Amino acid sequence: MKQKNNFTARDHTFVICAYKESKYLKNCIRSLENQTVKSHILIATSTGNAYIRGLAEQYHISLYENDAPSGIATDWNFAYRQAHTKLVTIAHQDDIYNPNYLEEMLDALNRANDPILAHSAYYEIRDGKPVYKNRLLTIKKLLLLPFTTRKTWNSIFLRRRSLSFGCGICCPSVTYVKARLPEEPFTVGCKADLDWEAWERYSKLPGAFCYVKKPIMGHRVHEESETSHVIGENNGRSPEDYAMYRKFWPEWMAKLLMHFYQKGQDSNQL
Repeated sequence: MKQKNNFTARDHTFVICAYKESKYLKNCIRSLENQTVKSHILIATSTGNAYIRGLAEQYHISLYENDAPSGIATDWNFAYRQAHTKLVTIAHQDDIYNPNYLEEMLDALNRANDPILAHSAYYEIRDGKPVYKNRLLTIKKLLLLPFTTRKTWNSIFLRRRSLSFGCGICCPSVTYVKARLPEEPFTVGCKADLDWEAWERYSKLPGAFCYVKKPIMGHRVHEESETSHVIGENNGRSPEDYAMYRKFWPEWMAKLLMHFYQKGQDSNQL
């Protein structure tokens, strides 16, 4: 297929969103340094400490510390703003990116009509081992099935239908096209579904949601992850999940979908 854009690795920045003292941060950094095409790497944190500073110095990575009160949306928006390139990936500190991640993202973006973002399939990392198949991963693959061909990437109708049943897009897999998005892409106040809420807003924009169907990054599931914390806090996801479904469906349908969606979230529990 003919190339439509001309993004290169020089147009891209990985911004690692670091928090406290994650023992997995070093592995994340190494995975970004091992990309087949080299781009910029930064670290952003609202919990500056000797551990993060030490790793930044060891790997010669610029570190940006946010003095504002910490929060998921606040931290992600701060990380996003530190990148001054056309493309940015907010890398989550516990996750790893396959060596061909950026190469695949650039290929997808360059073959798309007016891209907004690109994302990929992913695998889970549990107890240090990759997991490619479970109930949650199967559901997400089904949600994204309509986008396995480039011909459907620009369909607003299909992407909104996909999002209306759940959030199939893996947030740490996303590369953003900054010119198409606001300076602060995430809504402060959302805790569990700030990514789904963002995709819902951007799904209304003309342009492409590019999808790489290969699992080219690994999302770590462990008891200290923010997702596990939120799900465990008195079923903390439920109000936001219901609010998201109400953006697409009447009350009765939203309640029905909530039943099945909560079952799927059990995969995030250890």
